[in-house]
Amino acid sequence: MQSVPRFSDMPYERPTPEDINNKAQKLISAWDGAVTVAEQTAIIQQWDDNTAEYETNHMLAQVHFQQRTTDPDAKEEQVFFDNLNPVVLENNLSFLKRVTTTPNRKALEEQLGSQAFALWDCFLGTFAPEISELSRQESKLRTEYSELLAGLEIPFQGETYNLSSMRGFYGNKDRSVRLGAQQAKAHAMESIAPELDRIYDDLVKVRHEMATTLGYDTFTPLGYRRMDRTDYDDSNVEQFRKQVREVVVPLAQRIYARRAESLGIPDFKFHDESVRDHSGVPCPDGDHDWMLERATEMFDTLGDDFGSFFRMMADTELLDLKSRPGKSGGGFCADIPRYGVPFIFANFNGTQDDVNVFTHECGHAFQNWSSRDQPLLAYHWPTTEAAEIHSMSLEFLTYPHMEQFFGDDAERFRTGHLEAAILFLPYGCAVDEFQHRVYENPSMTPDERAAVWSELESVYLPQRQYVDMPVYDSGRLWQAQRHIYGMPFYYIDYCLAQTCALQMWHAASIDRESAMTRYRALCKLGGSMPFTQLLSAVGLANPFDDGCLETVCDAARETLGL
Repeated sequence: MQSVPRFSDMPYERPTPEDINNKAQKLISAWDGAVTVAEQTAIIQQWDDNTAEYETNHMLAQVHFQQRTTDPDAKEEQVFFDNLNPVVLENNLSFLKRVTTTPNRKALEEQLGSQAFALWDCFLGTFAPEISELSRQESKLRTEYSELLAGLEIPFQGETYNLSSMRGFYGNKDRSVRLGAQQAKAHAMESIAPELDRIYDDLVKVRHEMATTLGYDTFTPLGYRRMDRTDYDDSNVEQFRKQVREVVVPLAQRIYARRAESLGIPDFKFHDESVRDHSGVPCPDGDHDWMLERATEMFDTLGDDFGSFFRMMADTELLDLKSRPGKSGGGFCADIPRYGVPFIFANFNGTQDDVNVFTHECGHAFQNWSSRDQPLLAYHWPTTEAAEIHSMSLEFLTYPHMEQFFGDDAERFRTGHLEAAILFLPYGCAVDEFQHRVYENPSMTPDERAAVWSELESVYLPQRQYVDMPVYDSGRLWQAQRHIYGMPFYYIDYCLAQTCALQMWHAASIDRESAMTRYRALCKLGGSMPFTQLLSAVGLANPFDDGCLETVCDAARETLGL
C-alpha cells in the first residue's frame, strides 16, 4: 500500500475496457499455464492487486458523484463505471471459474483461507454474460433513483431543505414543528411517488429477469448470493423475523406507550415517534468543527489505536460530514484499497443523528483500518451483516463519552439511543419482509406493493398513524428507504447486527475492558470468516437461535425500567 495523501490529492484515472481486458487475459493465460500452488497463489495475489486498483478508481468516482450529484462530469464518471461493470464481471467470472475448480483448491484454501473461495462460489452464481445488459439497466435505474432523491427540494418555514437536512426537525420538542416537517417531506415525496413507483417496478422486473436468466425461480436466491450469504438462507431470516414479531414488537409498543404518556398526548401519531419527552431529542452542544474536536478527544481516550486512526482520517480529508446542496443524502463508509484507508461520508444536521451516524460510520472505518493487512481484498470487509456489528457496536461502546457531546443531556441520549435500537428492529424486519413478498410476486402492480407495505405496518408497527400524509397512508413510506432500491435484502443485516451489538452493549455493562478486547478482535478478523463463525470466534450468540432476542430484550427492558 502507498502512503496516504489527502483525499483531494488522490489521483483518479479512468480505466479503459481494453486495459482491463488485457490485464485479465494475461493473468488467465498465466493461470492456464501454472502448475504449482505457489504459482497459482502468486497469480491470485496479482489479480487481487489489479482489483484493488480498479476498485480505488471506481470508489473515487462514486464518492465524487455522491459529493456533487449535480456535477455533469462527476455523473459522467459514475455512468461510465455503471457501464463498465459488466466487463469486469465477465473477466472475474472467467478467472474465478478456473480458481474454484482447480485440483489444487484445498491447498490454496489452506494458503488463503476458505472464506474467499466460498465468496467466489457465491459470485459465480450471480453473473453470466447473458445478463450484462440487464446489469447496466439495473445500475442506470439505481442512479436515477439516487439523483431523484438527492435533487428533492422541500420548502419549510421559509427555507428550502433536502431530505437529509430535514431530519433535524423530526425530533423537535414543538409538536407542530415536527408535524409540519413530516408533512412537508411527505408532500415532497408525493410529488415524485409516480416516478418512484415506475423506477421500482422496472427494477423488480429487471432483477426477476436476471434471476430467471441465471436459472433461479425468483430473484430472492440470487439476491442472497449477491449479499454473499454463505452460511444461512431465507428460512433462517424468516425465523428471526418471527422472533422479532413475538418478542420485540410488544416491547416496542411499551416504549411508544411510555413516550405517549411522557408527552401527555393520548393521540400518539407518526410524527411523535422520534420524541421521548417534551425536551425533544438531545442535540450536540456545538457545530461541525466542535464535534470533530470532541471526537478526537473521545478516540484518544479509547486507546492509541483509535486515536491514531482518527487523527489519520482527519488529517487526510477522509471525513466528509457537512450537508450541502447537491450532495447525496445519507451516510456511508467506503474504502480506498490503493492506500488501505476508509472514507466516511455523512450529512450533519445538528441533532443527535450526527453522533449516531458518525460513531456508526467510524465503526465501519475502524474495522476496515484494523483488517487492512488481511491477505486478500475480500477480507478487508466482512459480509454486510457482520460489518454492521462493528458500526452498531461502536455506537454503544462510546456511551461513556457522550457527556463530551451532550453535556447534561448525555443520559437522555443514551436512554433514547437504546430505545431506538429496540424500535428499529420491527421497522427493519418490515422492510425485509416487504422485499421478500415483492420478489416472490414480481408481477404485482405498484398499488399492490403499497398494500403489502400497509399490511406489514399493521403487523410490525401497529402504533403508526399518519396525519394528512396521504402518500404514506397509501402505503408508500418505504419509497424513501434507499436500500430497497439500491441494495435489495441488505436491510435485514442491520437487524441481525443490531441484535449482536446489543449483546456487546450488555457485555460492556458487565465488563467493559473485556468487551473492548472482543470488539478489537472482531475488527481485526475482517471478512476472513462467514457471519456465524465470526460470532462464534468472539463469543456472540447467533441471532437465528431461539432465545437470543429474549436475552437482549430482557436486559434492555431492565435498563429502561420497563
